[in-house]
Amino acid sequence: MPETLVLDAFPLLAYFQNEPAGPEVAAILRRAQAGEVRLVIAAINLGEVTYRIIREKGFESAQEALAYIQANAIEVIDVDRELALSAAVLKANHRLGYADCFAAALAQRLNAAIVTGDPDFRQVEHLVTIEWLPTA
Repeated sequence: MPETLVLDAFPLLAYFQNEPAGPEVAAILRRAQAGEVRLVIAAINLGEVTYRIIREKGFESAQEALAYIQANAIEVIDVDRELALSAAVLKANHRLGYADCFAAALAQRLNAAIVTGDPDFRQVEHLVTIEWLPTA
């Protein structure tokens, strides 16, 4: 079974918006396509990617990004009651954005690392493994 990596919005936005972490994210996507890693994203984090692309590049760009995600070995995990409550506990105890709490809760559930460059995740580094992406 390949290693599982949880994506928050940061890596996909970096990839689609040609930010500094984009090339590293592209390498992770190639590893997923080769079956070397399993990439997952919580549906709420996918929603965050979508609304941010709509705001910055428009609806058509968001549709293209969603099609790319679907075609490129990124598994979308729906939010169930257990995940929502785990995220709520994280939110109650840490100053982390609510959507980010879903990524952290999913990483805990799957015993997986989170791939991000979002410094807010430093608050939960003691709870989950973080694979840090460059921010500059």
